[in-house]
Amino acid sequence: MGMTMTQKILADHAGLKEVRAGDLIEARLDKVLGNDVTTPPAINVFKNMGADDVFDKDRVIMVPDHFTPNKDIKSAELCKCMRCFAKEHDITNYFELGQKGMGIEHVIIPDNGLILPGDAIIGADSHTCTYGALGAFATGVGSTDLACAMVSGSTWFKVPDGIKVVLKGIPGPYVTGKDIILHLIGMIGVDGALYKSLEFTGDGVASISMDQRLTISNMAIECGAKNGIFPVDEVTLNYISVTNPSRFSKGEYKTYEADEDAYESTIEIDLAEVPLTVALPHLPSNTRAAKDVKDMKIDQVVIGSCTNGREEDIKTAAELFKGKKVADGVRCIVIPGSQRVYRKALDEGWLAVFDDAGCVISTPTCGPCLGGHMGILAEGERCVSTTNRNFVGRMGHVKSEVILSGVPVAVASAVVGRVATPDEM
Repeated sequence: MGMTMTQKILADHAGLKEVRAGDLIEARLDKVLGNDVTTPPAINVFKNMGADDVFDKDRVIMVPDHFTPNKDIKSAELCKCMRCFAKEHDITNYFELGQKGMGIEHVIIPDNGLILPGDAIIGADSHTCTYGALGAFATGVGSTDLACAMVSGSTWFKVPDGIKVVLKGIPGPYVTGKDIILHLIGMIGVDGALYKSLEFTGDGVASISMDQRLTISNMAIECGAKNGIFPVDEVTLNYISVTNPSRFSKGEYKTYEADEDAYESTIEIDLAEVPLTVALPHLPSNTRAAKDVKDMKIDQVVIGSCTNGREEDIKTAAELFKGKKVADGVRCIVIPGSQRVYRKALDEGWLAVFDDAGCVISTPTCGPCLGGHMGILAEGERCVSTTNRNFVGRMGHVKSEVILSGVPVAVASAVVGRVATPDEM
C-alpha cells in the first residue's frame, strides 16, 4: 500500500523512507505556534522543565488573538506573559505590536508567508490544521506538547490513515469553501474522519481559491480529522509567490503527491450539487440547505473568525451589503481577521459599506467565536455566524444558539432578519 501526502511529509520529517498508519514517530518541526490561551500554560511548563531557550527563535510563532484587545485583567496578564517571554527569547514572529500588527493567528500566519508547502507545523490550537491548504502537514496539540516542542523542535505523532476527498466540477453561485466543508461534515458526522487525514483532490480543486481552501482545511478538525490537506497547484504557488517571494524564488519548499493506492476510503463530492449550507445547533454536522430553513429568526450575525475573516470574505460581505440595511432588531458584527485585512477594507471602502448598512466593525480578534468578547449571546438569543463551532454555550449562554454559515448566507440573514439566502435580499 502506498503513502498519502500526509504520510510522506511525516516520513520525510522523521528521516524515514516510509511510514504506515498507526506508526509512532518523532518528527522535526518547521514551525511551532501558540496563542494567548495556550501559550502561557506552555511557558509555565517550559520554565518548570528548566529550559534555557527555544530551539529556534525564528520558528516559534506567538499570536495573542483570543481575548485581544485585552478584555479584562486576566486576559491582559496572559498577553503580558507571552509578551515578556517573546522579548526574553527574542522571538522573531510575535504578532501584537508595531509594524507586524495584530489579528487572528490563522489569518496572520499564512498571509505573512510563514508556512510553505511540505512544512510540518504544530500549534496549541485545534484549528492549526488550517495550513494544510498550502500543502503542509499541520495539526493541533496541547500546551505541554507545545512547551516540549519549543525546546526540542520536534514532537511525536501517531501516523494517521487517510481519506481521499475527490472534489468534482465547479461550485454554484455564492457557494463557498464554508458550504463545501459543512456539506462534507454533514455527510460523515463529527467523528467521520477521527484521527485521519482528509486529503482533497480532483478537478474541482482548481476552482477553489486559497482563502476558501484555508476555510476548508480549518474545519477538518470539526469531523475529527487529524489534518486537512490540499495538493500544491498553480493557486498555491501564486499565493506563496506573493506572501513569501524570497523563499518562493529560491524554491525553499517541497511538494508531495499521494500514491494511488494510499487511501482506506474515498468520498466524492460534486461541487455543483453543494447547496448554500448551514449547520443548526448544536453540532457542525447538523446541516441543512439554507433555503430549507425559513422560520428561524435571529438576533445577531457575526462575520469573521479564523474561518471566514480573510480578505476575500470581507470583500464578499461588502459586495453583498452594498445598498442594503441590517434588519431592525438584528445586531451585525464584522471582524476583519488581521490589521492587513482591516486596512484593505478601509482603503477599498468596504468599511464604509458596513457602516452604512448598520453593522458594528470590530478590531481583529477571535472575540465572540469562543464566547470571549465582542458579541456574547444572552439566554434565548440566536446568532448566524461564520465561525467554526456551534456547540452548546460556544458563544455565550448555554441556552443561546449558533447557526454556522458562509459569508453570503450570513449577510442575507442580517438583511432579512432570519436565516436567508442572497436571492431573498
